[in-house]
This record gives sequence, C-alpha cells and structure tokens, in this order.
Amino acid sequence: MATTSASKISSPRNQRWLLWISAAILAAGIAAVLIVFLRNTGSDALTKQTFTPGAPTVVKQPKQVKLEPEVRKVAGEFILTAVQRKNLGRAWALAGPQIRQSFTYEEWLSGDIPVVPFLKPIKFTSLKVDLSSKNYALLEMLIIPNAGRGEIYDMELNKIGKGDKAHWVVNSWVPRSHPTIPTNQSS
Repeated sequence: MATTSASKISSPRNQRWLLWISAAILAAGIAAVLIVFLRNTGSDALTKQTFTPGAPTVVKQPKQVKLEPEVRKVAGEFILTAVQRKNLGRAWALAGPQIRQSFTYEEWLSGDIPVVPFLKPIKFTSLKVDLSSKNYALLEMLIIPNAGRGEIYDMELNKIGKGDKAHWVVNSWVPRSHPTIPTNQSS
C-alpha cells in the first residue's frame, strides 16, 4: 500500500511537528526583522559631550589627618558589641544611619541586625588606616579568633553632630576576605 503526501500531512503527529517547525521559522523571521529595523535606537544626545570654556574642575583628595583616638575606641566597641552580638543597646549608639537603616531600637535589640557577625571568641584584632580626614575614616580590621581563620573587614566611620555633641559612628561594616594564615608544618 503506497502512502501519499496528503496522508502523511493528515497524520496528527506530523501536523504537530509541522506546527512547531512553522512557529520556529516565524519566530526567527520576526527576530531578524526586529534586528534589522530596530538595531540602533540610541540617541547621540545622550552620549554627546559638551565642554564649557574655562579651567577644569579638579576634585581634591581630602586632607589626611592623624586618626583621632576616639575612632579606635568606637571601632573596637562596635566589634565587641554589634559584631559579637553583645550589649546591643550600646551597639545602637555606635551605629550610624546607614547601618541602622529603618530599624527601630526594639528591632535592633532582637539581634537580627544588618551587621555581619563574628561570633567566635576573638584572640587578636588589628587596624589599618586607609583614609582619615576630619570627619571620615576608612579602616581595615583584621580579626583573628582563638581557633580557625581570621577575617578582614572594611569599616567606615563618620563624625556626626556639632560642638559638644559631635561623635563618631560606624556607617559601614563589610567583610572583605579570609586571609591566608600560614601554618607551621614540619618536613
């Protein structure tokens, strides 16, 4: 019995395949038309640079000043309170608005705060000053636990308030890396 082309196309299975192949060809055609006609929709007005006559504006780096002793004290207290999740009431006073975000004092005391914790007992901490100006400090903090690997964090502090009410707060506490600490191995 010979099969004809018409009977092959009338098969439900072949009709499904024909439908899928037609849909794929249609989608490829639509994509090609869109690529050809809508290739560059950008405006030169957005990328065009305009220059005004005169001297260029030079951004000056803030004057480096010696780190105030209060900054070291606040940094250490912040680690012992907020980071270690102890005495969160004191940690609230040390946290700046960028860390507090929209937390209320009661929410903060729950301990579920936006500060990366370091809960292991601390053996040693070290501080490196990356930047220190009149009202801003950027520090690298190395924390070594009694056992296990140490961690490095970046801490930003800002001086807020005026006059007698001026004080330092921590506005950022970000983990950076796990330093490689060599171990003594006998050969």
